[in-house]
Amino acid sequence: MSHRTAFARRHETVPVQVGQITIGGDAPVVVQSMTNTDTADIGQTVTQVAALAAAGSELVRVTVNNEAAARAVPRIRERLNAMGCDVPLVGDFHFNGHKLLGRQPGCAAALGKYRINPGNVGRGEKRDDQFARMIEIACEHDKPVRIGVNWGSLDQELLARRLDDNARLGSPKSLPEVTHDALIESALGSARRAEELGLPHDRIILSCKMSGVQDLIAVYRDLASRCDHPLHLGLTEAGMGSKGIVASTAALSILLQEGIGDTIRISLTPEPGGDRTQEVIVAQQILQTMGLRSFTPMVVACPGCGRTTSSYFQQLADDIQRHLRERMPEWRRRYQGVETMTVAVMGCVVNGPGESKHANIGISLPGTGEQAVAPVYIDGEKSLTLRGEHIAEDFQRLVDEYVDTHYGSKIA
Repeated sequence: MSHRTAFARRHETVPVQVGQITIGGDAPVVVQSMTNTDTADIGQTVTQVAALAAAGSELVRVTVNNEAAARAVPRIRERLNAMGCDVPLVGDFHFNGHKLLGRQPGCAAALGKYRINPGNVGRGEKRDDQFARMIEIACEHDKPVRIGVNWGSLDQELLARRLDDNARLGSPKSLPEVTHDALIESALGSARRAEELGLPHDRIILSCKMSGVQDLIAVYRDLASRCDHPLHLGLTEAGMGSKGIVASTAALSILLQEGIGDTIRISLTPEPGGDRTQEVIVAQQILQTMGLRSFTPMVVACPGCGRTTSSYFQQLADDIQRHLRERMPEWRRRYQGVETMTVAVMGCVVNGPGESKHANIGISLPGTGEQAVAPVYIDGEKSLTLRGEHIAEDFQRLVDEYVDTHYGSKIA
């Protein structure tokens, strides 16, 4: 179900097409991510883009910061196409994007979208010319553009002017309020300038990223009330681990609930040696737990208590969740609607049977002192009871059988 129909909308946006992906309008909220490889390293970048796409990233952004990176982009696109991976690539440009796009037309053509930061396109008189050059190239290649303002790289000349204007007011605004206003002015002013230069209205996406939850909410509420461009949501520099996940979820959930946001990225700092695809999984889980989209079957599991001193049910829940994610690339191709399935893995008799009945398929494992049997419920009815040393394997097999028999095959 689209979030436009699931939630009351107060911000209707004009759809923007990025390759085969639609952002805005009545389209579902799009999940995107960004590589952290050296783009000039074609092999590593292709591998990471493919992994992010397989995890569910519908757009993948790559850094284009020098000539080597710009030359690599067409070859990256070619290799991905040869692998059957058609995920659109977004070029992230700062400082020298006007030169790189002009000198490397193959890069300009291979990218699905350009990301331009108005605060980093140049200083003084050069800013207008360099911004204009990037927009002209976008028009030449019929590419959409995200005008992405970031509070960490806000146009300092613009901010200084707004601070001076504010100081002359009888009741001056606070510094955060002036900063918010400057961010929005930079985004909307740049969008207007891009249209004056010939970029169609339906080729522009906006973002005003902040690293504070309340700041982000305030800025996007104001931005949404003042334009119909699709909005890219993301808490910039969200951080690592649970902090980054919680902060991003807190900010984006409020905005999404209000119908604000057309594409999201979760900017997590990976744990040392961590998997870059975590940011994709978190983005999907935010949308799925809010009822905005479905990506993979969800596992319902209890937190455990004194009745569940064994960790068996915890391990089974983890194993089942991993199994579902591993099978989804194949299931997505074969089975219609499997991503909406729920699987319950419960640890004792208190809530186990009830939660299992509410799931498509669920198991209630024995808690401490309970009889060593595990009833399985399918579509609300007790179907069978598992016993012995192979309960985990048997339940996983039952889940696979449920998928095969309950979801219509896409294959004729």
